Amino acid sequence: MLKGFFNVPVPTNEPVYSYAPGTKERELLQAAIAEARAQEVDVPMYIGGKEIRTDKLGKLTPPHDHKHVLGQYHQGSKSHVTDAINAALAAKADWENLPWEQRAAIFLKAAELASSKYRYKLNAATMLGQSKNPYQAEIDSACEFTDFLRFNVAYMTEIYAQQPPANSKGVWNRVEQRPLEGFVFALTPFNFTAIAGNLPSCVAMMGNVVVWKPSNTQIYSANVLMQIFKEAGLPDGVINLIYVSGPDAGDVIFKHPDFAGIHFTGSTGVFQDIWKTIGQNIHQYKTYPRIVGETGGKDFILAHPSADINVLNTALVRGAFEYQGQKCSAASRAYVPASLWNELKGLMEKDIKSFKIGGTEDFSNFINAVIDEKAFDKITSYIDKAKSSKDAEVVIGGEYDKSTGYFIHPTVILAKTPDYETLSEELFGPVLTIYVYDDNKWEETLKLVDQTSIYALTGSIISQDRYAIDQATHALRNAAGNFYINDKCTGAVVGQQPFGGARGSGTNDKAGSMINLLRWVSPRTIKETFNPDTDYRYPFLG
Repeated sequence: MLKGFFNVPVPTNEPVYSYAPGTKERELLQAAIAEARAQEVDVPMYIGGKEIRTDKLGKLTPPHDHKHVLGQYHQGSKSHVTDAINAALAAKADWENLPWEQRAAIFLKAAELASSKYRYKLNAATMLGQSKNPYQAEIDSACEFTDFLRFNVAYMTEIYAQQPPANSKGVWNRVEQRPLEGFVFALTPFNFTAIAGNLPSCVAMMGNVVVWKPSNTQIYSANVLMQIFKEAGLPDGVINLIYVSGPDAGDVIFKHPDFAGIHFTGSTGVFQDIWKTIGQNIHQYKTYPRIVGETGGKDFILAHPSADINVLNTALVRGAFEYQGQKCSAASRAYVPASLWNELKGLMEKDIKSFKIGGTEDFSNFINAVIDEKAFDKITSYIDKAKSSKDAEVVIGGEYDKSTGYFIHPTVILAKTPDYETLSEELFGPVLTIYVYDDNKWEETLKLVDQTSIYALTGSIISQDRYAIDQATHALRNAAGNFYINDKCTGAVVGQQPFGGARGSGTNDKAGSMINLLRWVSPRTIKETFNPDTDYRYPFLG
């Protein structure tokens, strides 16, 4: 057993490559995309280190080119969920007893693999499987995933270093951070490869074992993540990757006595159902499960009459339409003073009309496809309602076509009433709803922003007036877990802006911070007395 108080490498954010014409990284990424498109992969489940294949197959296709087949994945059943739980529990003792620095080394190696050897393969998988342009894939699967791994290792050591500050004479107090008793379920979304990698890995880093179910529309890149974990030396059974239906997974996992927690990113409705199920089954568990979830938002940009019009325009077009509005943090509602609206509308229209829309293989395309047909149909139904509504008007965009890929043109809806449905309901697509308010109704508008939506994930204030900034920062303190001043409401960076919101947006456990990792340990206090008393009598007894 090694002896020493080890210092891990100081984490820094992974540099973002530009992929500009003529760069080496552009050439390497294009080659990785061509290679991926030229073959069909066969994606197994990974249970206890074994590759599991079944006779039930699902197709993997690019959202922007849904007739092209990237491969197939093997769908599981309830029996595979049980197998994954058993494999995790079988691996638990050895994994939690492994010295922390050995666990750290595995995930630091995974970070190196993701940022070097696998960088272009992982980015290409994200671009093809989730329809992200090269910049969006780079900041996600190459950089943010790498940042999660490196910073989480540092946070882990900080947690272990936190010890009682005082000891009585002849006493040594210490705290150990135990992994949870049982297994953790990681349920991950389609929109960020980094989130899909972080939710199971940060739990495992703290000594836990994991059953991981990704979104079906992220399986293509999830398979690459698992390859990285395996090459980094993650022992068999620590993270088990399964592709089963949500009801099948829930029916087994949430009834298991060793269920110790869930790490979730997804919809509010699903998370609330999970919480309800856990509550109903609470008597079956050996311990109270940890419930950690981030569930989306109805994120806002609020413009003050003093706002710089160009800053406001850029914040809106980037914040609302990058990655087709499919970020949890995407700007989906905006409040604009009447004095700025006409000029802003012209600037937005000019920028949006300049967007190129198409597949991710063409690097000149700024906008790509939404994730699947179900999302396409839901989003376009709201656009169609707005076109025929007396309470709203589609002022920019509104076109869509799913014949080749699930393409929706960036759309701006002007709401004529402050309670129009697209100001409060999450759409998760390239639709921005704007409400124009009278300049003299600033304080009333602050209340509107705070009260219109059930969500509280991200938001921003665009203003040159410091009094207005201060007023909004206070008035909207519960309306966003990540609040931005004179910037778009997207783009949180690990180590800089810990991410998460409250209200209908989740438990606000802040991915990318020590706060999140603390949820995956159970502390034990140890008091050792070197000169213990040998007589029950206290001095006051005389």
